[in-house]
Amino acid sequence: MTDVTVPRIKKIRDVYHCPPDKSISVRAVILCSFAHGRSVVKNISRCDDVLSAAGCMRNLGASIEFDGDTAYITGSPFRSAKLDCGNSATTARLLTGLLAGLDGIFEIDGDESLRNRPMSRVIDPLSIMGANIESTDGRLPIKIIGSALGGLEYFTPVPSAQIKSALCLAALNGSAPVKIIEKVKTRDHTERMLKGMNGQIKTIGNTVVCAPSVLFGRDITVPGDISAAVYMMCLALATRRECMIRGVGLNETRSHIITLLRRCGADISIDNVTESDEPYGDIRVRGGVLPFEIGGEDIPLLIDELPALAALACFANGTSVISGAEELRYKESDRIKNTVSALRALGADIEETGDGMVIRGGKQLLFGTVDPKGDHRIAMAAAVAGAAGQGVLISGGDCVSVSFPDFFAEVSGV
Repeated sequence: MTDVTVPRIKKIRDVYHCPPDKSISVRAVILCSFAHGRSVVKNISRCDDVLSAAGCMRNLGASIEFDGDTAYITGSPFRSAKLDCGNSATTARLLTGLLAGLDGIFEIDGDESLRNRPMSRVIDPLSIMGANIESTDGRLPIKIIGSALGGLEYFTPVPSAQIKSALCLAALNGSAPVKIIEKVKTRDHTERMLKGMNGQIKTIGNTVVCAPSVLFGRDITVPGDISAAVYMMCLALATRRECMIRGVGLNETRSHIITLLRRCGADISIDNVTESDEPYGDIRVRGGVLPFEIGGEDIPLLIDELPALAALACFANGTSVISGAEELRYKESDRIKNTVSALRALGADIEETGDGMVIRGGKQLLFGTVDPKGDHRIAMAAAVAGAAGQGVLISGGDCVSVSFPDFFAEVSGV
């Protein structure tokens, strides 16, 4: 692990280029590998999670070749395999659904962090469908013995696009449709991609119905990752400067961060929108923000952005509150505990609660050392706070390669 020092910045870039969306890239690797024929995926992320997904799909039999930011993928019937998902929960959970109804024996594992994340939320509904899955107390490693799957009507107990996606992928290989009902609509990248590949799927409000389907390869262009762009947005707002981030994904199930920041007083405009399966455009950010309260239905639409928002709240004069975010405790790390610890190490007045945190902003941050506990989003949030404050030393900062390999070059303006 490499320590990284982020100095206090005197100015930020006028223009940032948004890195490719990790969530969409992982889904493209998985679905194109399963589909019939050849796919070309442009602007694909080469972060660690995507490379882990690619390694799994090659082990299953697919052909994947990278050439710069383009991937050439040829699908193949899957064979029994042992699969290492690294740190990618998206890969582990989606593959659990996709493989459950196929012939073969599949073993899925990951790194220490991924082994601590709950898999029972996917395994339980799949088992109702007829899946034969052996787990380690509801966690990885797991063993899937392919079996015939039936239909299902399922109310998701927690808002999770990964649960929804796993069940949709299981339905592809089942004998009857699967109906998933969400209390709050979560990101819909899987549904959009399936529709474009001949998946028999429809969405009505917060209900998704997916039927057995044969997928065909297609060309896909991955938009920029708004959950990565948020760090540049928050850096501009924390320092009351202006910047543009180009090529940011504007999927309505992901762009709530823009609504929230505008609600808090930020001046945000969007230009050069390209309409496609996944729309994208350029985001210009100006000004600062007022203290905010986030909870309820905001949380599922902002779950990846909450550490960055906590860092931003340190620079808003007043008290900000994040509540109803228990799900943060089950990410790559306990993101409530570790966000609080990281920002407190820089002198922030921040308090942990059972389901979130309270940030009393306006206090001058100091230089400090932060241990992000191997969590890329904690490291990036600490970098934003340090860059806008008096600097930060991040222990094991290279963990950002999971999602944003060039992050420190971007945030430091080099």
